[in-house]
Amino acid sequence: MKPDHSPSTQNRNHPPVNHPMNFAANLSMMFAEHDFLDRFEAARKAGFRSVEYLFPYDWPAAEVKKRLDAAALHQVLFNLPPGDWNAGERGLASLPGREGEFDESLAIAMAYARELNSFRVHCMAGMRDEAVSFTQQRATFIANVRKAASAFSGIGVDVLIEPINPVDMPGYFLNDFALALELLDEINQEAIAPVKLQFDIYHCQRIHGGVPAWLERCRNHTAHLQIAGTPDRHEPDRGDLALDAILGTVQALHPDLWIGCEYRPAGRTEDGLGWINRWR
Repeated sequence: MKPDHSPSTQNRNHPPVNHPMNFAANLSMMFAEHDFLDRFEAARKAGFRSVEYLFPYDWPAAEVKKRLDAAALHQVLFNLPPGDWNAGERGLASLPGREGEFDESLAIAMAYARELNSFRVHCMAGMRDEAVSFTQQRATFIANVRKAASAFSGIGVDVLIEPINPVDMPGYFLNDFALALELLDEINQEAIAPVKLQFDIYHCQRIHGGVPAWLERCRNHTAHLQIAGTPDRHEPDRGDLALDAILGTVQALHPDLWIGCEYRPAGRTEDGLGWINRWR
């Protein structure tokens, strides 16, 4: 992809970039014009060198690895199995009584992480279970995340947790960045390997607003960033977020951070990539 040197990307509203940033295409949302396995090559042709996605489990790990290698892409991130997604489940880590299923999900995710050489995985918390106390669910989450960190540390993979906003995912247990920081502090008191934060600016804006301030507050915990515009979750330069200012903050705080493009393109994916050229 050729850099966009049009005046709109060279004016004073777009500050100069100190060095390229590390962007990963989220293949669960981007390049939806293609079947999932064909999105790897499409991402490469669009200039990406790394990818992430929600879940790889509908495809054999060896086949996903084949597509990664053919496109010379790095695998950055995917989620642990979420339970029964079609029934509304969004993770198992905080659910009392589901520890056996969580252990099984760890084994599955570890097999994929080994095959794909993934850098990190996201441990989804799950939905709030009103049949148990918040305190019990919180304790279950802490114990399971510590278990995941211990398991994945053996293969050199980082475990992340992510707050998700209650508009997109009503009832999700981990729906606040302040809660995430509290949980990380407690988890990491006894975790074998440090658990980190997956910071999605879209979710942060919808939960709290003030994304740059939250980036600063979370700087010592953040290991992965994700971006999208608000409120429609389209290209990150659309909507009410000041993308250039935010990425400038990210570059100052975390110059080597991987940034997942977890947005739904408003049209054809390639047609909406003009924003990325001045940053990578």
